[in-house]
Amino acid sequence: MSNIETPTNVEAKTEPVLDQTQASAEDINGSQQFLAPVVIAMQALAIDGKQAHWHVRGENFIAVHELLDKVVKHAGKYADLAAERIVALGLPVDARLTTIAAKNPLPEMKDGFQNYGPMIQQVVAQIDAAVAVVREAVEGLDDIDLNSQDVAIEIERGLVEDRWFLAAHLATD
Repeated sequence: MSNIETPTNVEAKTEPVLDQTQASAEDINGSQQFLAPVVIAMQALAIDGKQAHWHVRGENFIAVHELLDKVVKHAGKYADLAAERIVALGLPVDARLTTIAAKNPLPEMKDGFQNYGPMIQQVVAQIDAAVAVVREAVEGLDDIDLNSQDVAIEIERGLVEDRWFLAAHLATD
């Protein structure tokens, strides 16, 4: 039998563990305030993007289907990037499914099969809403934490590119 005791009542710490940046607790909390909504938006985009990926129909199916998979992959990567920045600063991030559902800032995705045009329009609208959340983080982090702002800028660049690739499928000329 082991002599190691297992804690039975472990409480999550909410005070930041100051990292090597010597940032103030106020600045670290500010970074969490702006990056946590980015995590939520990216997780929601990944979930709804997968829904779109499974249910898209119509001409150019394979290209759109595969592009939606890339959007999902990127959204997951961006959620991870923002969440890991928060955790690296010593604070927790709440990205549980119930939290994502309660705080999702994206427009609702219709259920069921849809032609590629309406499906792409919905995903583009979701990306637009996600970009708005990210841009709020970029602006808010400007005076707080430039490294966290760099994370948000990287996410914005990627989302704008994903939007461009999707929206190009809707061009009529």
